Amino acid sequence: MSRLQYSKAALHKQSAQLKRFRQYLPSLDLKRQQLIAEKAKAMKQLRDTERQIEAGMKFVSDSLPMLADFSIQLEQLVTVDNVRVETENLVGVEVPRLVAVEMSEQPYSFFCKPHWVDMAVRKLKAMLELRIRYEVEKKRLELLELAVKKVTQRVNLFDKILIPRAERNIRKIRIFLSDTERAAVVRAKITKQKRLKAASWPS
Repeated sequence: MSRLQYSKAALHKQSAQLKRFRQYLPSLDLKRQQLIAEKAKAMKQLRDTERQIEAGMKFVSDSLPMLADFSIQLEQLVTVDNVRVETENLVGVEVPRLVAVEMSEQPYSFFCKPHWVDMAVRKLKAMLELRIRYEVEKKRLELLELAVKKVTQRVNLFDKILIPRAERNIRKIRIFLSDTERAAVVRAKITKQKRLKAASWPS
């Protein structure tokens, strides 16, 4: 940090900085509030997806206990071919958004597999999509949390450090300039008195 200069130029510079800081802080704080709102939405969405996953797992556990029969081959019945994720700009923060999950089913003979395999395939597809959605939403929430943390640090920097420091500097410079001006006036009066005294002294 550079040493504080006690001059009118320094006073003007500090005043201009303080004005900029005070103008910038409200917009920064507004961005923080918007990001907090987006973070709350992302958190709610993630919790909803978690609940859907838990409900899906419970359904599978209750309705398809036959999945525990490992003699029936279910691997490779469903394959994830493509996951489309786009980037969305939220209050200046780039976050991912799931667009689509493309999956394909491996054809199988209805005569060689039990009838419940159909339902198992449908549930497997739904659970795969939910898992992918969960990962994207989790990443989205992490990025928003990081953005909220950063913008909060900046708000605190302006609100608790930069603005109070500029105010203190302005106060110090004003006091110094005022004292200097007062001392100059006193010196001028003393000089004037000396001159008057010298002029009235008999030669």
